[in-house]
Order: sequence, then C-alpha cells, then structure tokens
Amino acid sequence: MALRGFFVGGNWKMNGDKESLQRLMSSLNTASLDERTEVVCGAPSIYLDLVRSGLDLRIGVAAQNCYKEAKGAFTGEISPAMIKDCGADWVILGHSERRHVFGESDELIGEKVAHALAGGLAVVACVGEQLQQREAGTTEEVVYAQTQVIAENVTDWGKVVLAYEPVWAIGTGKTASPEQAQEVHEKLRAWLRANVSDAVADSVRIIYGGSVTAANCRELASQGDVDGFLVGGASLKPEFIDIINARV
Repeated sequence: MALRGFFVGGNWKMNGDKESLQRLMSSLNTASLDERTEVVCGAPSIYLDLVRSGLDLRIGVAAQNCYKEAKGAFTGEISPAMIKDCGADWVILGHSERRHVFGESDELIGEKVAHALAGGLAVVACVGEQLQQREAGTTEEVVYAQTQVIAENVTDWGKVVLAYEPVWAIGTGKTASPEQAQEVHEKLRAWLRANVSDAVADSVRIIYGGSVTAANCRELASQGDVDGFLVGGASLKPEFIDIINARV
C-alpha cells in the first residue's frame, strides 16, 4: 500500500470578517502543527487574497467553489484563473451545500473538476448521501454515482483529494461512527480499484467530513482508510489545531 499523507481541510464556509480571520490566522501561524499533515483552509472568495497573504506558507489556501469557464458573462462566479491569481492552489468542489442548497448537478460538478484541474488547481471533490438515502440503503449507489462523474473528469489523481461527507452529519452534531466512516471509505477505495486503477486506489486520500471535532477526530483518524478530514464549524475554533494533530 502506498503511504498516504494525512490531509486536513478547513472549510470556513460563509463565515468570518477581516478582524476575526486575522485572529484565526494568527493562531494557526503560531501553532505547533504536525509536519506530516497537509493543511488547507477554504476561505470565502472575497478574502482569498487576505488569507493567502496572512497565512504561513506551510498552510494551503482553497476557494470554496469555482465555475467551469475561464472568464465571461457569468455574474457572481469566479474562475480557477482568478483563484490562482490570488495565490491559492486549491478549490473545494461538489460540497453538499452546493449540491443541495444551490442545486448543482453531478454533471456540472464534473465539468468544474475538469476545468479546475486544467487551470492548475488541486481539487477537494466531495461526495456523500442524504439521510433518506442512507435509511433507504442506497448510500453506495449514490456515492458511487457521484464519484463516477468526478472520475470521468480527472486527468491527474495526484491533484485530487476525495472527501466523503454524509449530508446527515454536516453541522448537525451527528457524526458517522468510525466504523460507518471506514466502511464507506473502504468501499470507495474498492470502487477506485475496480474502476480507475490499483495505483490510484492506493494513493488517493479519502477524507471524512461531518461534525468532526477534537473529541472524535482521533478515533476517526485511526481507521485504515480515513486519510484526514474536511472540517466545517470546528475549523473556525481553537480545536482545529487538535484536529490537525489527530495523529500525533
């Protein structure tokens, strides 16, 4: 098995102002962070410049979304070229809030993945089932279909992190048990092995998102196929540092 580096992403969502983000960045810059863990913070697009200039370079910066075109008459959208111009190297795509609040389809997310990679960004690509889908027993079917469209648009798996986020666990305080997370991550890796390649299955980091906290991160991190986290609300709090250091 390839040695997969631990990855922790912080998705700040639509939170923060200049003052609070400066405080957050200061705490991250002075913290003792596990050097083996890759850390990337997803900032609101209007603050990308501020965050990239304010965060220590050991921490990556991501946009939380982008469009599938380089430029044009797409009011309110941002392009990978603009994200790169602000000094950020990552983008989060397919987050459940983009899918379910803003109605983004699997097809559109796939097109965004292709364009982001072509534009030189690395991608955190999100998949995950809703509560009714889990209760109906269709978790695998849903997650495989989402992953299929992403996979069809990936040219370089070395620049992709796959994030499994059960929608019912995001911001609800409910967390998938370590066993539930491991089960889906293991099945996702098997899907990659069967549908992409052994090399990709062994090397791609599959991270977990959904109410990750300092209290549950170590047990989740101990699972064999959990290669890190995409952290929401807790990434704005001091406990984010504990989550980054979950394997210390």
